[in-house]
Amino acid sequence: MKYLDELKSLNLPQLQFAIFGSGPMAIRGIRESNDIDVIVKQNLWKTLVNRYQSSLQDNPPCLKICNIEIYKKWPVVTDTIDELIDSAEKIKDFPFVQLKYVIEWKKYSGRKKDLKDIELLEKYQGDRG
Repeated sequence: MKYLDELKSLNLPQLQFAIFGSGPMAIRGIRESNDIDVIVKQNLWKTLVNRYQSSLQDNPPCLKICNIEIYKKWPVVTDTIDELIDSAEKIKDFPFVQLKYVIEWKKYSGRKKDLKDIELLEKYQGDRG
């Protein structure tokens, strides 16, 4: 999966973040990802905003650092971000949001690319038994 070295260089504390979006698909070889979307707990968000404050607009919706996009909110799952992070699966020393949550979010989103992803995810899960 591309950009994991960039993410590692940010030295984010374990148990405070998880990779979401298409990242959980990319790490499993289901499809490529053009960046890494990361969700973070509120206290880490505050730390990152303070760290990168000089280059930020007021109250940014996300922090973009090279090919990494960091979010404190995510449509549909904002109320459960801590749960998604706490239940993340460790793959190659990185926490990834479980596929069931990725599918849930993509079903809600309903974008054309997300509907394609749902098909790929369901096939992947079916192939794995």
